[in-house]
Amino acid sequence: MRHRRNTTKLKRTASHRRSLLANLTCSLIEHGRIKTTLGKAKALRPVAEKMVTLAKRDDLHSRRLAIAFLRQKDAVKGLFEKVAPAAKDRQGGYIRITKLGPRPSDAAPMAIIEWVDRPVSTSDDAVEVAAEEVAAK
Repeated sequence: MRHRRNTTKLKRTASHRRSLLANLTCSLIEHGRIKTTLGKAKALRPVAEKMVTLAKRDDLHSRRLAIAFLRQKDAVKGLFEKVAPAAKDRQGGYIRITKLGPRPSDAAPMAIIEWVDRPVSTSDDAVEVAAEEVAAK
């Protein structure tokens, strides 16, 4: 039974898992949306949402905590200047996970993880529809 076991291990050691989640969070901050496996997306969601909650406080201590976890000052700057102001009125649920289907090579379930308050452009929608059509074939 998995009662009260909150951490998804992703078949990695604790240090490797922490680095992976920090790097995925930085990529999500930089690009706004990333395509990854469903397991990694589900493990990333609570980490990224905690970073947004830190950034919404917008004080020196929260900035230092974010730098300590992410280890990339550019990502922290983007988090505090772009992501947190867009989510200031939202009380949680900053991230959306969309399932894509299996990856062709190894049939791993894939997903797109993105910010809910991300501005959507028409070119992104066209690319997403095309990607889903290719995945369906």
